[in-house]
Amino acid sequence: MYRTKTCGELRLQDAGTVVTLAGWVQRTRKMGGMTFVDIRDRYGITQIVFDESKDEDLCAKANKLGREYCVQVIGEVNERQSKNPKMPTGDIEIIAQTLNILSESITPPFTIEDNTDGGDDIRMKYRYLDLRRAAVRKNLELRHRMTILIRNFLDSKDFIEVETPILIGSTPEGARDFVVPSRMNPGQFYALPQSPQTLKQLLMVSGFDRYFQIAKCFRDEDLRADRQPEFTQIDCEMSFVEQDDVIDLFEDMARHLFKEIRGIDLPAKLQQMTWHDAMRLYGSDKPDIRFGMEFVELMDVLKGTGTLSVFDNANYIGGICVPGCADYTRKQLDQLTDFVKSQQVGAKGLVYVKYNTDGTVKSSIDKFYSPEVWAALKEKAGAKDGDLVLILSGDNANKTRVQLSALRLEMGDRLGLRDKNTFKCLWIIDFPLFEWSDEEQRLMATHHPFTMPNPDDIPLLDSHPEKVRAKAYDFVCNGVELGGGSLRIHDGKLQAKMFDILGFTPERAMAQFGFLINAFKYGAPPHAGLAFGLDRFVSIMAGLDSIRDCIAFPKNNNGRDVMLDAPGELDPKQLEELQLKLNLKEE
Repeated sequence: MYRTKTCGELRLQDAGTVVTLAGWVQRTRKMGGMTFVDIRDRYGITQIVFDESKDEDLCAKANKLGREYCVQVIGEVNERQSKNPKMPTGDIEIIAQTLNILSESITPPFTIEDNTDGGDDIRMKYRYLDLRRAAVRKNLELRHRMTILIRNFLDSKDFIEVETPILIGSTPEGARDFVVPSRMNPGQFYALPQSPQTLKQLLMVSGFDRYFQIAKCFRDEDLRADRQPEFTQIDCEMSFVEQDDVIDLFEDMARHLFKEIRGIDLPAKLQQMTWHDAMRLYGSDKPDIRFGMEFVELMDVLKGTGTLSVFDNANYIGGICVPGCADYTRKQLDQLTDFVKSQQVGAKGLVYVKYNTDGTVKSSIDKFYSPEVWAALKEKAGAKDGDLVLILSGDNANKTRVQLSALRLEMGDRLGLRDKNTFKCLWIIDFPLFEWSDEEQRLMATHHPFTMPNPDDIPLLDSHPEKVRAKAYDFVCNGVELGGGSLRIHDGKLQAKMFDILGFTPERAMAQFGFLINAFKYGAPPHAGLAFGLDRFVSIMAGLDSIRDCIAFPKNNNGRDVMLDAPGELDPKQLEELQLKLNLKEE
């Protein structure tokens, strides 16, 4: 046997026993005639002692060990004289009797420790070394534990796990597909699934009334901290359910996960907020409600009551009240102005109003308005002496609210109000069924074409489709959308109307979704579903800023796997077999 114990399990009660350990050399220290070697495996670290006075050759061999050598050690467990309370194995050490070098290592490009000296790029290139670090390994162990809990929970609720195909047909609605050429069908292509959406609906038609899958999904889109070109969904679908049935069940699952993973009790019933209220109060459909600073609309207070054209010509004026920040310096206020005017936010400027503790008012525009206006603004904003009110305005209400949302989150960060160990979850409901696309110059499905309209709004489909609400819901935690879903259309005529509004001809709808349209002719049950982003869920449980560290082999911000150097060029023979020719544009 290569080992009888792991490097993380020995304790004081094991003293006197002879054990065999195997792992990697974390560090070595020579002190006089003694050499101390820490060896590591995925379970922990154990200190090994080599005594020159007892075995000179063995000690000399230990002195030649380098970082990340893979070794096997046989020795007796002994109580340490100088204990290390920071290590689970800190009460013991191994007095070495045998040392076998299983594999040598060249000097690694960065230190394999929690606080490493390696940057993101070098750690991603040598990801197999980065995964040896406890800080990264723990994220994958957390991911494993969460998937086990999820599978067991859904199994207890009568869900059945079904694998759906990875090679499917392309559905251009939504994000861009990754496409795969078919050698056996020249000129034709598979697509990698953005989600198993239509397939899980077919499973509902098939009578599998509760389906789930830990599903790999793919989207060819620009990346951010919470996005990867390939990602994993906890994908679910249910038959014979209403919206509240889905929300209640998956709220229970979230409650179960938070309790088991973080020891946190979520409220017995989570808050539900409409999309319109979320946009009105927070400028975001995924609001962070760990702190206040809800928006206050100030059109009636500031428009037409002074001589400032930027307000008089605005279609929206909104502000946030920042408690206790009236003492902000000019430098701090200039920094906030630069932030809102940055490319990432895009506002034209920032107005501030300080309600000082001595009762005076100081504003960047105080000469344009009377004391009565400042008093009315103070009341409307709910401000007190010592508070700071920050104001944005613009021609487009939704755009300005999004800018104000960025400012609100920035203030939350600056004031330390977004604690990663505090969790506030809610459901966002009543999304618009459609949204206007400037690029396409037409209405697009806010979620996807299979989302059920609110029954109360179905008469508006013909006259005012932009006013129709969807029977859709998103699960949001700490300003992150962790999951979302909807009731699905199961009536063929209503589905045909949806396709028509989205600009599909009957022929195009049949060409792309004929399999689903035909399936609905055979007694489709009412059904609904939801998908959580597993990567996002794990990252928020782990307190990470990016999902990359809870994925074993992630891509970088350019969608490249720098370890595998992928994507890469194909061999000319492969292109010939696929009957493909490249016509690359010069940059």
